[in-house]
Amino acid sequence: MSTESLERLAAERVDHRFKGLPPDADGLTVGELSAQRRNLFTGGFATPVLALSAERLEHNLRLMETYAQRHGLAFAPHGKTSMAPQLFRRQIEHGAWGITLAVPHQVRVARAFGVRRVFLANEVVDAPALRWISAQLDADPDFRLVCYVDSVRGVELMDAALTGASRPVDVVVELAAGDGARTGVRREAECAAVADAVARTRTLRLVGVAGYEGEVPQATPERVLAWLRRLVALAVDFDKAGRFGQVGEIVVSAGGSAWFDAVAEVFAEIPELSRPVLKLLRSGAYVSHDDGHYRRLTPFNRVPEEGALEPAFRLWAQVVSRPSPDQAFVNAGKRDAAHDLDLPVAQVVRRDGTERPATGITVTALSDQHAWLRTGPGADLEVGDWVGLGLSHPCTSFDKWQLIPLAEADGTVVDYIRTFF
Repeated sequence: MSTESLERLAAERVDHRFKGLPPDADGLTVGELSAQRRNLFTGGFATPVLALSAERLEHNLRLMETYAQRHGLAFAPHGKTSMAPQLFRRQIEHGAWGITLAVPHQVRVARAFGVRRVFLANEVVDAPALRWISAQLDADPDFRLVCYVDSVRGVELMDAALTGASRPVDVVVELAAGDGARTGVRREAECAAVADAVARTRTLRLVGVAGYEGEVPQATPERVLAWLRRLVALAVDFDKAGRFGQVGEIVVSAGGSAWFDAVAEVFAEIPELSRPVLKLLRSGAYVSHDDGHYRRLTPFNRVPEEGALEPAFRLWAQVVSRPSPDQAFVNAGKRDAAHDLDLPVAQVVRRDGTERPATGITVTALSDQHAWLRTGPGADLEVGDWVGLGLSHPCTSFDKWQLIPLAEADGTVVDYIRTFF
């Protein structure tokens, strides 16, 4: 990645755009503010403020690096989770093959910061975006991009947009996770027709097959494993038919954050093909993990001997109203907290520098700028207290905050993570 581009992030000025940062830091560069190593709780930060744990982030990065190595997987973590180039760099430093992204704009962000390998886990039929991708490939021989195709019509649109390109765009046929699932070809015979359409072009090159097991309808371990074996069988059939031409490696890719153990199991069964296989895992939510949806769904619950991810986000809000013994309100709501999968969870209360469990405190609803708290008989909560909230769904948490303090366990803020949504 580009060190110069990342250094420009440190030169950005702190101002009103960034929620939660100390008002007296306005005008400082992000680098200058980082160098001050302010404390999240005593350094002038204003609530609500989202913080990312430095120690837990590093733990998660190391754990998935080790997991991928142990299972012989290449790893392209999904960057749409954080859209944070600083975290892309950390992921690549921890062994990632490249970064997965979902739409061309996200690829533009990654390229602006020098990401050299992108797996675009989506179909792309937008002509201006395709021409931009082609220009990037032509300008940089070290840049590699792989994207989905799932229809003859889509292949034809890509071919028309890429006329005159010097380098072909690498594509994988996306196998749908089942009838009623999201994108992807529903039947293997139709996959062959899409592959044939690619072969008729000079602008595209078929390099493999891919899909997303998280879309398997009514997913169970048995159904997910069965679909993954269909994906592998498709790669084997394509290889036997000579559909991969002269590519140097065959790409077989799957893997969200709920079933990567199944991906590891089935990809270990891939037989020897005519050339090496890039077994590409794409899980993304691991980087921060969470206190709800992914805490429940993580494969590490099924394979605890392989380790455990740690939730790295905490949203700090302040009690601004205590209208009755069984009710309180803090100043963080839908604008600040992910709420598409689960409500936030009250975890700890801070008062006068002392932190204790949020016993008897439950988040029952969110307004735009308030969380509604139900307080039981044992809840000790006063106006002015800070409440630390655990969040569910990392993707939605990241996209509500443009500059996120990276804090050590004692509250020392050592960096600020810039997001681009």
